[in-house]
Amino acid sequence: MHTIALVGNPNAGKSTLFNQLTGLSQKVGNFHGVTIDKHTGICNISQDLQVEILDLPGAYSIYPKSPEEKIVLDTLLSPNAPKIAVVVADASNLQRHLLLYTQIHDLGIPTILALNMMDMAKKTHIHIDIPALSKMLGIKIIAMQAKKNEGIAQLKEEIAKMLYSAKKPDFTPYLQVDFWAKDAINDTKRAFGIDNSYLAFQYWLQGEKSNFLSPENTKKIVQIQEKYPKNTLEFQAKEATARYEITNDFLKNTLKKPSNAYSSNTLLLDKWFLHGFFGYCTFLMVLLIIFQSIFAFAEYPMQAIEGIFAGLQHGVKAILPEGVFTDLLADGVLAGLGGVLVFIPQIALLFGALAVLEESGYMARVVFLMDKIMRNFGLNGRSVVPLVSGVACAVPAIMATRTIDNWKERMITIFVTPLMSCSARLPVYTILIALVVPDMWIFGIFHAKALVLLGMYLLGVVMTLISAFILHLFLKNTQKSYLFLELPSYQIPLFKNILYIIWEKIRIFVLESGKIILAISIILWVLANYGDTAKMEQAETQLKAQAKTEKWTKSKTETAISTAKLEHSYAGMFGKTIEPLIKPLGYDWKIGIALLTSFAAREVFVGTLATIYSVGESDTQIETLRQKMKAEINPETQKPRYTLAVGISLMVFYAFAMQCMSTIAVVYRETQSYQWTIAQLMYLSVLAYLGALLAFNLLK
Repeated sequence: MHTIALVGNPNAGKSTLFNQLTGLSQKVGNFHGVTIDKHTGICNISQDLQVEILDLPGAYSIYPKSPEEKIVLDTLLSPNAPKIAVVVADASNLQRHLLLYTQIHDLGIPTILALNMMDMAKKTHIHIDIPALSKMLGIKIIAMQAKKNEGIAQLKEEIAKMLYSAKKPDFTPYLQVDFWAKDAINDTKRAFGIDNSYLAFQYWLQGEKSNFLSPENTKKIVQIQEKYPKNTLEFQAKEATARYEITNDFLKNTLKKPSNAYSSNTLLLDKWFLHGFFGYCTFLMVLLIIFQSIFAFAEYPMQAIEGIFAGLQHGVKAILPEGVFTDLLADGVLAGLGGVLVFIPQIALLFGALAVLEESGYMARVVFLMDKIMRNFGLNGRSVVPLVSGVACAVPAIMATRTIDNWKERMITIFVTPLMSCSARLPVYTILIALVVPDMWIFGIFHAKALVLLGMYLLGVVMTLISAFILHLFLKNTQKSYLFLELPSYQIPLFKNILYIIWEKIRIFVLESGKIILAISIILWVLANYGDTAKMEQAETQLKAQAKTEKWTKSKTETAISTAKLEHSYAGMFGKTIEPLIKPLGYDWKIGIALLTSFAAREVFVGTLATIYSVGESDTQIETLRQKMKAEINPETQKPRYTLAVGISLMVFYAFAMQCMSTIAVVYRETQSYQWTIAQLMYLSVLAYLGALLAFNLLK
């Protein structure tokens, strides 16, 4: 199957075009040799032609400044380069985008230029003579508005025409580089059997750092470089200057735009969103609206999912014969999965809202705005992107720190990123907030639950900055760093793209978390049902006698017996062992078990409690997890176990604790240091314990 690569500058609309071409036939993997996400999908060009679409990371040129841009270089220089490159360019900023296009063209890859965002160009009174420009460049240019599906059919038609054509397209490079390094280029051509001078030039200039060359071929490149020493920066500057002169000639008579083509609406909005005071207030208000909507709109679908799983548990126990398998399926598998799948509506709302902010262009403003604060705490301007990404997941966020060149600043960013409240904490926060926070409105417009959820996210941000500042005092850094960020024009998000993003996040949440939760639920069910048999039988006998004497109801008797058996199970014994350590935080041994199992992934906390509270439950006692937790009584105080103090204490613990094996693994992989990884784990664990202890004692 032929591979078609989408290439372009950041914010050119590649992802939108990719979604339009591939729909739901998308896959996410890793690029060869790196752990950066690779997005591919199948596109039906015609009835009898399918191609693979590869969405490459955004890049300004083939001279990489980050690991993402290096992927573009490796892909385009590889002997297995894409069959066709579709260069996606922002029509409202064409001059800058043509630099990358001319480089790809000169590599000899058949190229289509897709002028996206034609509507934005029109709004800013930019006129492009596409037929004349197409003739000057000698290639096909497609005018597009990818988000409105305009130009997609013409693009597919041109791809099919290029693939079906037996005639090799005419090729004349825009820039002749032979005279810059004639001998080095000729030696590279002979060594690798290639006839393209610009391709040979790039092999000689950057080949030793590639991922696609074998060690033997890398040695060849190094030998040629030793024979003909190079200065990459000098050649890069010379080439950029020459190419801009070429593209200026192309656009001299084909592009007309006013002196200030920047949208007046964009300028007006930026005055507000980037304001030193109102910008931050607006961002906080946006977050509050998002969190308030999570509670307001997710409640009914959550109740429906809870009802479905409660019905499934009841049905399994009613249909299947009594026995170990039935109990495992109902109280282990279904209870564990139901305790996590119930949060799908909240995950969908959160990531749908974040996708809207990203697609609209507002998130780039947030990054720019927050950069001003970050610098005061010793963080690199580029740290903003990983930290903001950490709200979704710490694993890709930590990998994103590779764009930070300075070692000390990168280490600080890696160290503090887990403090940003990731999506895995959301199930823990929401179920505890629903249990312990009163259902009330503040000033008639702010819901108390939404304010507490916002407070938990802000707590993570504040502790991130404090930790970064403290670490900065120990890791001195004199090198100045800068954030270069393009602020895209504001756009109305495409509904289909938002749905794609929501679907992808839900799919990852269910599949990745589901596998862990299923395994832990089964193991936990076994540990909670088996243990010291003699003590279990003795406790059951004593309780039955007590129930007969005190005339307990059948339900109360069954609950007391199941609780006693659970205490003497392997899981119960383990929880009792660590209970003295966590008792000062207001936790019991059941919560202790959930704390330990959630080390695999934070959201497992909910699934663990669902399994624990379901063990020993009869078919007449099927209730939702929230009902069971609400009914849980502290035997010492005879009051609800989950009070405001306990709930806030648990949330603070999860806000700070590094309860995620995947994060620990990726920190070690990125730092290659056991000492750094252990130090981070210990610091966050101690911080979580002390923070939870303080919260409990202040509120109890």
